Amino acid sequence: MRYVIIGAGAVGGTVGGRLAEAGHDVVLVTRGAHAAALRGGGLRLRTPEGARTHRLPVVEHPAELGELRGDDILFLAVKTQDVTAALDAWGGRPVAGGGTAAEKLPLVCAQNGVESERIALRRFRHVYGVCVWMPASHTEPGAVSAAGSPHSGMLHIGRYPAGTDDTARRIAADLEKSRILAPVVADVLRWKYAKLLANLANSVEAVTGPISGDDARNLYARARAEGEAALTAAGIAWVGDEEQRQARADHIRFDPFDGSPRVGGSSWQSLDRGTGSIEADYLNGEIALLGRWHGVPTPVNDALQRVANTCARERRPAGSMTVAELAREIDGG
Repeated sequence: MRYVIIGAGAVGGTVGGRLAEAGHDVVLVTRGAHAAALRGGGLRLRTPEGARTHRLPVVEHPAELGELRGDDILFLAVKTQDVTAALDAWGGRPVAGGGTAAEKLPLVCAQNGVESERIALRRFRHVYGVCVWMPASHTEPGAVSAAGSPHSGMLHIGRYPAGTDDTARRIAADLEKSRILAPVVADVLRWKYAKLLANLANSVEAVTGPISGDDARNLYARARAEGEAALTAAGIAWVGDEEQRQARADHIRFDPFDGSPRVGGSSWQSLDRGTGSIEADYLNGEIALLGRWHGVPTPVNDALQRVANTCARERRPAGSMTVAELAREIDGG
């Protein structure tokens, strides 16, 4: 199988690099300065074992790849706010032997939140959800850092909305051989909703910096309490903390390879790179949506969504607010 990694950032770059190291056929899809750096100097993947460079095919647009192969796996690793544009670009591409990508090829969705798979299933017939747990970062063109050890991450994978099949098991086997744990689960949404609750901290981290003090932890606890109340009102199940701990156990540890602390998560990295967008609509905004549907107040998540979007739109630096300033926005807004 050939893996077409659509979005070669922190997650996509790590997955693509690890798959290539294990001998798999990989194409990276990205654009702008990152694409230019990858073409000029290759993908610089830094892990606890050391740094190495992978010179892989890089395209910015599907037309550059030509006709897709019947054994292609489309691994979608862009942020949720960029999913629709990616599906517009790739869904209608012809596949060798007839049909289009949307009709024939597996689409693997590796985003935070729970919306990307639903967007994809409107167009693609074969959609797979992934719950991503991977301490990786991408803050400079051409480079990706993955600090997980001895595995780079854990990607629970299953058919969307539920079930498993041979394709999921083949993808999982390839990932496992590439130092990425990939449990195949029939209830991938239950894992993704658990990750959604954890990701409610992303906006706090993005606008104030690493969550370390009691005040920041309290803001996250309040956001999570709203999230759990909204999920409960909607009748949505999620994996509990103990089940997550047992699944991960000692399989992955954070092992900084240069002695430095880990940079922030995906939302922090969006602000750090000045992308102009952030995933808050699909994290805090998902809880706000469920709250409005089911009559659960979500003032903390409403405020976090608003503040994070403002910071992204105005291209404010990551960590540009204090926790006290953010608390005032939440409690006074």
